[in-house]
Amino acid sequence: MPARQNGAIAKSRSEHKPQALWIFFTAMVALALAVLWVTPVRAEQKIIKSHGISTFGELKYPADFPYFDYVNPDAPKGGEFSTWGFGTFDSLTPYILKGNAATLSTAFFDTLMTGNLDEPDAMYGLVAETIEYPEDRSWAIFHMRPEAKFSDGTPVRAEDVVFSFEALRDKGAPTYKVLFKDFEKVEALDDLTVKFTFAADAIKRELPMTAAGIPIFSKAYYATRDFAESTLEPPLGSGAYELLSVDAGRSVAYKRRDDYWAKDLPVNVGQNNFDVIKVEYFADYTAAFEAFKGGAYGFREEFLSKLWATGYDFPAIEKGWVIKEELPDGNPAGTQGFWFNLRRPQLQDPLVRQAISMAFNFEWSNKSLFYGLYDRTDSFWENSDMQAEGMPSPEELALLEPLRADIPESVFTEPAFVPAVSKADKVSDRKLLRRAGKLLDQAGWTVGSDGLRYNAEGQKLTIEILNDGPSFERIINPFVENLKRLGVNAVYTRVDAAQAQDRQKNFDFDVVTRRYSMSETLGIELRGMFGTSTADLKGSNNISGVKNPAVDSLIKTIEGAKSREELTTAVKALDRVLRAMHIWVPQWYKAKHNIAYYNMFERPYKDTPPKTSLGELSIWWYNPEKAAALKAAGAFQ
Repeated sequence: MPARQNGAIAKSRSEHKPQALWIFFTAMVALALAVLWVTPVRAEQKIIKSHGISTFGELKYPADFPYFDYVNPDAPKGGEFSTWGFGTFDSLTPYILKGNAATLSTAFFDTLMTGNLDEPDAMYGLVAETIEYPEDRSWAIFHMRPEAKFSDGTPVRAEDVVFSFEALRDKGAPTYKVLFKDFEKVEALDDLTVKFTFAADAIKRELPMTAAGIPIFSKAYYATRDFAESTLEPPLGSGAYELLSVDAGRSVAYKRRDDYWAKDLPVNVGQNNFDVIKVEYFADYTAAFEAFKGGAYGFREEFLSKLWATGYDFPAIEKGWVIKEELPDGNPAGTQGFWFNLRRPQLQDPLVRQAISMAFNFEWSNKSLFYGLYDRTDSFWENSDMQAEGMPSPEELALLEPLRADIPESVFTEPAFVPAVSKADKVSDRKLLRRAGKLLDQAGWTVGSDGLRYNAEGQKLTIEILNDGPSFERIINPFVENLKRLGVNAVYTRVDAAQAQDRQKNFDFDVVTRRYSMSETLGIELRGMFGTSTADLKGSNNISGVKNPAVDSLIKTIEGAKSREELTTAVKALDRVLRAMHIWVPQWYKAKHNIAYYNMFERPYKDTPPKTSLGELSIWWYNPEKAAALKAAGAFQ
């Protein structure tokens, strides 16, 4: 982005009385010359005022668009959409570190602008009717709609936006401090105008959109409440839904507001169609599936291959009450794997991490446990053109060479790292384990008389794999057995969901499974996943604790990319570096959504979802005639 330009003219006030007209004349000439000098600089800065904003400046929808292309503008309103959540919850405040927030508890709050399912990098006006910003994006002014209201009827005003920013920055989850570090000032210019000014040395490409996505809280509401405290009290918001009911840890339900101020805006036409959205919680994956079979909830996306391959033959499927579908997923594959905690002393050597990774036999797991449904994940951006392949391109090398001192040499001498391929006929590939053993020897962890590995100080190589559900046991146990064959004192520990969340927030683990959804337009969020500034922030998404100046530099390059081509090149370079660092054991992916739902829901597309999501909660709708037929047939227990 162009450097921020300062067109302000400093005005000084003399303490001396004028001695002659010459002083006044000289001052006016100097001022005139200053104006003449500044004006061309200012002229270079085109001020843009628009109904939307995108990362690279192009918007699909014009100012007068009636609705998004992928919706049914005549979708009927009504009915209940229900799904399930894993574990438990004890809070309705999703933006703080304390507590475990209920699924969809962000639905209470509107934002200045909102995204859509067609474009991964665009936002259009919601609470704000328009956005105004200079070409260098050094600031952004949002002009708010006077009709915007909280659910109690009080107006949404600029001071509420300022309060929301300050509350998140000062009392929100620690990652907000990182997200907002380039925000210099946020001010209410009047009741309906709020201005964000960004730091002069910041990369500003995404900062206006970060500002546009801040959830808006009521300043008056929190005058008598502590924003940082976890609570099940329904918060005051301005969004399309409000709380219907809550049974702590078991279920939560939201009801659509008939008086929602923005229901007829183009960004909402054909959306928010369900009267009620309900989430039923289960501590056990099998129990959740059995409940679905009995009609306890209506929609399920299946992530367990064994169930998808063998479990979906129950009577409701056979009778046509439940529809089972596979739909293409246009997003980069989820970044799922066993993540190492690099904060642990025994896991700080990449040779150790690579050796441990080689003990996971994906090929056997896929054949014996997954029914051959998955492919091995190689990249952090699998299933996208941002995935690094082969040797670095000249464009990638131009980014990587200046950072060579902080990058594994293999990045420059070998193709992008891919996991070793194991034999699929046996859980233990002895040849591969021997290779892994040599890596551990090289790292200084040698086999003792008891068959376990020790370092020079006599410390035992111990690894704990943390898990919060029974469905992964069949995958983790063979991994643990292979590690034991390597001489690693491997331990599998199962905890409940609340304990798992708490331990991950506090980085109290060695290895844990996690999945990240990666967008097509990456930027600031990468700081939270891989940036040094978030490595020690409790609750951050930098689960591995990556601290590497080369990674930080590449993230900065990604944030500042001026075209999609530049972005893709920089992401490939980052992918290449992260893979060479061995911060995870990549698991698997499937470029499809496996979904099942009771035949009372309908959607505006047939076979191909919108680009970025199925959109089931926002653009599907309820068919009361189909629901009545299911009920009459006894589909629901």
